[in-house]
Amino acid sequence: MRLRKQHGGLSVNAVAGTHVVFFGLDLAASKRARCRGFGFKRFDHAEGDTIWLHGLKTFEKTEPHPAAGESFSTLRQPIQGFQWADYSAKPGTTYTYTVVALYGDPADLKQRITVEIEITTESEVGAVHSAFFNRGSVATQEYARRFQNRPPNIAGPGAYEWLSRGLLEAFVAFLGRAGPGWEVHGACYEFQWPDALAAVRQAHQRGAKVHVLFDDMGPSKANRAAIKAAKIRALCRGRVHGKLMHNKFFVLSRNGAPQAVWTGSTNLTENGIFGHANVGHVVEDVTIAQAFRDYWDRLAADSPVAAPYRSANEQASPAPPHPWKSVTTAVFSPRGAELDALQWYADIAGSAKQGLFMTFAFGMNQKFMDVYRRDDAVLRMALMEKEWGNPRTRAQETQAIQQIRNRRNVVVAVGNRIVTNSFDRWLAEMSRIDPDVHVYWVHTKFMLVDPLGARPTVVTGSANFSKASTDTNDENMLVIRGDRRVADIYFGEYLRLYTHYAFRESVKIYTEKKQQGTPEDWKPQFLVDDDSWMAPYFDTHDRGGRETRRKYFGGPMSVADSPH
Repeated sequence: MRLRKQHGGLSVNAVAGTHVVFFGLDLAASKRARCRGFGFKRFDHAEGDTIWLHGLKTFEKTEPHPAAGESFSTLRQPIQGFQWADYSAKPGTTYTYTVVALYGDPADLKQRITVEIEITTESEVGAVHSAFFNRGSVATQEYARRFQNRPPNIAGPGAYEWLSRGLLEAFVAFLGRAGPGWEVHGACYEFQWPDALAAVRQAHQRGAKVHVLFDDMGPSKANRAAIKAAKIRALCRGRVHGKLMHNKFFVLSRNGAPQAVWTGSTNLTENGIFGHANVGHVVEDVTIAQAFRDYWDRLAADSPVAAPYRSANEQASPAPPHPWKSVTTAVFSPRGAELDALQWYADIAGSAKQGLFMTFAFGMNQKFMDVYRRDDAVLRMALMEKEWGNPRTRAQETQAIQQIRNRRNVVVAVGNRIVTNSFDRWLAEMSRIDPDVHVYWVHTKFMLVDPLGARPTVVTGSANFSKASTDTNDENMLVIRGDRRVADIYFGEYLRLYTHYAFRESVKIYTEKKQQGTPEDWKPQFLVDDDSWMAPYFDTHDRGGRETRRKYFGGPMSVADSPH
């Protein structure tokens, strides 16, 4: 859901996903002098309570010695930025937010401009598309505060439930539909978490016919051990003649007719469900479900990665389809050497008129680098696990990403394995659940093109927007065009993850410079006590993307509120 209101020179653009309500702000030129930031108040219509939302930064003048992990009301310690979000929202809930521009002495702030906006968050379950994002945030201040930074297996079930945020529960509920007359066809790269495997066993016990393919080439030992422990060996079969069966999908069929599919980026492991940033995506569409069911049959044939298998996937899922009419399109890999699907994704990315948002777990393919380095005014954001994909070309890839980052309309956040309590007052954070992993945080694979527009495009699934994910690996992707509800959900989660990793990278940069003896004068716990904090947001030469983001997220000012 999206709403936009303007009053007295303050513009508020609100976008509600399921667990996130995002705010893009703008302020007329005549209202900027002596503005110290913005306060956010929330009224919960279901609970009947009103609270001022909290932030972590303070004015040194009023809170010079904040305790580690302490948060503060934005009425007294405002937000100094033109984008912010409430990450404590609940799905399917109506809220009234009051955004207040605060002015004057930090010790005696005055409320000058107020905008009130009523908005309802999206429900996770939709008529066609349902999206379930875990928190993907074991390495966060909030986890450290809630669970004293203990691993979830020590902190207890509450830690797992908080990290899952409904993702595991949604998967169990999805399989919970299956009983007599139903069939379950699953294809999994990593198939190991006991509760997920128990859901498979329970579907069989209820009378459903269950068939699960698992990757028996890479994580074979762990998969086989988990399957044996769950006592479902008779229901599972390994794929051994492919390259990498990277799928994570389950198809539900009733009386032989496919009904729905669970897909997305989530491996059924402890790290996949609770550690990495991941999504489970359900599609209630018989055409899409049938396409996945047919793909499962091709996987079950256990063919090598050769021309007949690749050709079958291309014929079943042209990329792009001709004509491209459906709201939801499925794409299956591996495909031919011409990389038609990867080129299609790059063409979709290049079609952005206002905004492009992508996640990259293993570097950025050249096709997308070409899009990100274009000379135009489109806001392009990238969330990366790391800047490089190939260790042998790490230096060149890192340099190429830095060149992209130097563009004023491009903003990139790179995850960092850092100890944040080495920096000022931040609490210690866990870096990961399992030390033996290749990806620490950014595991989602999705792209948003013009998500705030009238006809957004969302690309999501198991593939990493890479060559191998197109011509070698068993993968699946969804291309969803024109569904604003889906775009709003993915947009909120993207900005949630971006904000977290951008902070981590800022800390890393600071600590590295400090070790070199050239510390920046940047202290994240203290707010700026004059109105200079907003200057970069109105600087057309700002290289941090702040001016570009303000324009995109805040939307155009009306004639009445225009600074001219």
